[in-house]
Amino acid sequence: MNVLLTGAFGNIGQSALDELLGRGHQVRCFDIKTKVNERVARSYEQRTQIFWGDLRRPEDLMEALRDIQIVVHLAFVIPTLSATGVSSEKEPEWAREINVGGTKNLLDAMKQQPQPPKILFSSSLHIYGKTQHLPPPRTIFDTPHPIEHYAKHKVECEEMIRSSGLTWAIYRLGASLPVRLLMDPAMFDVPLNNRIEFVHRKDVGLAIANGLEADEIWGKIWHIGGGSDCQLYQRELVKGVMEAAGIGMLPEDAFTDE
Repeated sequence: MNVLLTGAFGNIGQSALDELLGRGHQVRCFDIKTKVNERVARSYEQRTQIFWGDLRRPEDLMEALRDIQIVVHLAFVIPTLSATGVSSEKEPEWAREINVGGTKNLLDAMKQQPQPPKILFSSSLHIYGKTQHLPPPRTIFDTPHPIEHYAKHKVECEEMIRSSGLTWAIYRLGASLPVRLLMDPAMFDVPLNNRIEFVHRKDVGLAIANGLEADEIWGKIWHIGGGSDCQLYQRELVKGVMEAAGIGMLPEDAFTDE
């Protein structure tokens, strides 16, 4: 199968790329050219096609989409640990140009193909907003109440994709941390009593590859999480990260309670 993978060299992208290549798919990688991405790409350049480009440039997308059957759209500016080095929350208008404008460009370019490909879009459980007052679990029938710019962008993109006329599927992902242990100040901005569902990035890659080979996913929204063993409180997650870093858990008043 000919697959275009946007954001191929990001956290989730690398896991999806490994899984798709392992199954014999022909993968075309689309990502922005940075020193970090170029370094990651070196280990894949003999096994895949690499297209350096920008979602804001329709001409880049038209070239990358030639003869593609399925698009896995992962490229997105995120709130923290962004490969761009810029947070969607600190530069929301710039991020929206890429997240929403770029997705629109991608959909438009897909529609112009002789045989428009299908699209699998990675969304996020962030779109539900504050839900600590509600009993778990969240379902796909819950109404989104996005708070962050990032989550609002995801909702906009979901709506565009569902009304595009293309064959689509949407994965709303749980929290998937990078394999590299990174200490980010944003961890102090999440209340310790927040419920969170973690999902390993390799499991997301597996879900993507499985989905592309299953007729049942299309036209539906799916929650992708780690299951009961990965359902925990922010306190447990932070404690594990801090202890793994050799620091140990900090006093609770170091974290927000809002």
